[in-house]
Amino acid sequence: MDAQTARKTRVFTRMELEGLIASGRSIVIVDDRVLKVDAWIPYHPGGDKAIQHMIGRDATDEVTRFHSTQTLELMSRYQIGRIEGRWTNFLPPIQGGRFRTEEELEGLSKYNDATSFGQDSSSSSSSADHSPIFEPADQPNSTRKRNTNNVHRSSYTSSVSSVDLDEPAAAAKMSVLDRRTQQELDFDKIKYPNLDHATQDNITQKYRELQKRIKAEGLYYCNYTAYGIECLRYTLFFCAFLCLLKSGWYITSAVPLACFWHQLTFTVHDAAHMGITHDFTIDSTIAMTIASWLGGLSAGWWKISHNVHHLVTNNPEHDPDIQYIPIFAVTHRFLESLTSTYYERLMEYDAVAKVLIRIQHYTYYPIMAVARFNLYRLSWEYLLGSKAPKKGPAWWFRYFELAGIAFFLTWFGYGVVYKSLPNNATRFWFVLLSHALTSPLHIQITLSHFAMSTTDLGVHESFAQKMLRTTMDVDCPQWLDFFHGGLQFQAIHHLYPRIPRHNLRKTQKLVQEFCNEVDIPYALYGFVDGNKQVIGKLADVARQAAIFAECQRTLAAEGDYGLH
Repeated sequence: MDAQTARKTRVFTRMELEGLIASGRSIVIVDDRVLKVDAWIPYHPGGDKAIQHMIGRDATDEVTRFHSTQTLELMSRYQIGRIEGRWTNFLPPIQGGRFRTEEELEGLSKYNDATSFGQDSSSSSSSADHSPIFEPADQPNSTRKRNTNNVHRSSYTSSVSSVDLDEPAAAAKMSVLDRRTQQELDFDKIKYPNLDHATQDNITQKYRELQKRIKAEGLYYCNYTAYGIECLRYTLFFCAFLCLLKSGWYITSAVPLACFWHQLTFTVHDAAHMGITHDFTIDSTIAMTIASWLGGLSAGWWKISHNVHHLVTNNPEHDPDIQYIPIFAVTHRFLESLTSTYYERLMEYDAVAKVLIRIQHYTYYPIMAVARFNLYRLSWEYLLGSKAPKKGPAWWFRYFELAGIAFFLTWFGYGVVYKSLPNNATRFWFVLLSHALTSPLHIQITLSHFAMSTTDLGVHESFAQKMLRTTMDVDCPQWLDFFHGGLQFQAIHHLYPRIPRHNLRKTQKLVQEFCNEVDIPYALYGFVDGNKQVIGKLADVARQAAIFAECQRTLAAEGDYGLH
């Protein structure tokens, strides 16, 4: 046996891996293989945050669903050993997991030997058991306490032992917000399967069996005929825009242009998930060409943000796709001024947020109408900032997209808006209408998650259950699939993100059978009912904000800092 083979076959204990993570190593488990991916992080096209959320975890399902067979084979170069038996996930450091060094573990092991405890010390104080972010759902309430010294607040707290009752706001938070958190946690624990190992392992096994069935039925193969029809539709919209613009129907021409952008976004989504050719470079080039050269947006920004969203869906601290403070709050937990691990900043519940959150169910649709302008801002911040890859296969993406946005500003900003439109009033209404009419896309994206669970059931929850708990599908007739662009099948897409969108309707039937078999509720609403769910959720959080504010005022006025 050569040295390399011996290195890959070494069996690691849980304590050894905890010590490695404590020393700063990035350890990920995939198919019982121990991968040390520190050297790969700077080269990862999907950004460093996606990997950081998998450290200390068995990320088999997450890694295999997002990567091609060729990429998975390349991962063997980072293998340093393997594990035996069932792996219990650690809470990753980025999420607040605490890890003991080898010296601490060795000292604890000697202490246990001396006192004849004879138990694995890794089970007594691992990051899977305690963290400033999350206290496991099956941990007794009496042991859950808030860590007030950390900027990340505990998600599930019912103890008030560490709260400074000299502060009325803290008392109000403990009585109003934490009770609500516990209610939502209890509701999810009743609604979804048990978090014990046997139940979750069965869900994972059935989920992986479904993956094999989907692959065997050819649902990963792209329907290029369907994409030919898509291209005809795109061409029709763009030609209609040019004809109307040339004929002097300036404002009217904004309508087909908006439809053109709206439809193209679906192809960007497919390509960024490698769902068209399944080749990383080709699909990425397709996505960037459409997004930046034709739409003025960055597919690279979207991909890095979206990868994190897929891994930590609807987690208030970690998922950038629900972090819209001060404009929206989809959970009462944003009333606590959380710290975003993605943006690496405090999402402060400030005076502006206190006003806007109270009316968010009224401002939802108007803000969706101008949401595309925010995408421009995020794209520019990404391309001019430090998040874009500088090494690896995606090193050139930033420059390609900067050139693309320069081209977009030339043909759209200068050629259309400045040169082709007669006056500033026409320019204003043309730009506003062309961007506002893309709002169904933004509504569709938020529709799939805003009304779903935002609780964190902890490290024991399977990938499949978490995706189905935090994502809904939208029911629509098949002839309307072109309008929704596959985004109506978000639950299926989150389970199998590389399936081409034209195969998602066929996959839906298989996923429904899977959900029935493992007893996981499958959230499916019509478009209207789904919108009602979102507005209802926003209105509910707005009411909670009002109650919280009233509690603060009452406590301050009465000087009574107790819990009511």
